[in-house]
Amino acid sequence: MKHLIALLSALIVMSGTNTNAKDWVQYEGKEGPGSGKHIVFVTGDEEYRSEEGMPMLAKILAVHHGFKCTVLFAINPKDGTIDPNNSSNVVGLEMLHDADMMVVFTRFREFPDDKMKYFVDFVNSGKPILGLRTATHAFEYKKNPNSPYATFTWNSKEWPGGFGQQVLGDTWINHHGNHGKESTRGINNPVFADHPILRGVDDIWGPTDVYGIIHLPAETKVLVHGQVLQGMKPTDKPVEGKKNSPMMPLVWIRNYTGETGHSSRIIGTTIGGAPDLLSEGLRRLLINACYWGLGIESQIPAKSNADIIGEFSPTFFGFNGYKRGVKPSDLELK
Repeated sequence: MKHLIALLSALIVMSGTNTNAKDWVQYEGKEGPGSGKHIVFVTGDEEYRSEEGMPMLAKILAVHHGFKCTVLFAINPKDGTIDPNNSSNVVGLEMLHDADMMVVFTRFREFPDDKMKYFVDFVNSGKPILGLRTATHAFEYKKNPNSPYATFTWNSKEWPGGFGQQVLGDTWINHHGNHGKESTRGINNPVFADHPILRGVDDIWGPTDVYGIIHLPAETKVLVHGQVLQGMKPTDKPVEGKKNSPMMPLVWIRNYTGETGHSSRIIGTTIGGAPDLLSEGLRRLLINACYWGLGIESQIPAKSNADIIGEFSPTFFGFNGYKRGVKPSDLELK
């Protein structure tokens, strides 16, 4: 009877929407520890090409580790193409209804209330969340400031710092590194050297700069710090002076208790733009983070398989630089 009720509930959720499965891409999990677990990726940012990086990561998690992965995108309703400049139309949020984990990489979004409810319900569900880069400033309610979800805005005064600060641990502060000129080296925190998320992770570098982070709660565990480099190559030396003394948090974990009283495992990171994901160490860390979030960290291998599936030539970060004319169906596994 319980199974029948769950099925009917899911059908009601799906029937209440006018979305099309072609508006997202889904990778069915192969064999692996993630079998039976569903991860939903919510993408949509104008700058760091989450629409390119997240499908690549989802493929790895599905093919190498067994997770079922669904990637949602900002969609142009006129032609069905991926349009990260559309801040209100991430399609398929109802897929969060039966997700086991959410990976969010959005920037200054404002979803319609009926769609945002799926996101908020997940935040309060006690299920794990991984937030990347601009997820610290995932929302900005300008068109409908009276929305019941306007408090999720990155600079909310009512719910200080909105989703970023309250759930992930911090909101948008500033570019701590010189944007586009000073890249980032991830430095593992020796205090947590044995943490499962850092298992097999020995090298993290990305061209995106270090963000300022100042609000993390005291109980937060900072797994990786961001070292500001003098240039845009992994061989560049660290910047001398205050920028690296002390270094800013780059990857951290914490717990969040939502309105329903359920506690969620949270992983936050300010690195993760598509070009950053050329770093095998970063990919491995994010894979491990999904295992840990879902409570199956005992099954993390000594060195998780982070090999890219197919070709991955990410567009460099920048506004209005996204690839035009791409549809979710173009990203399916061949």
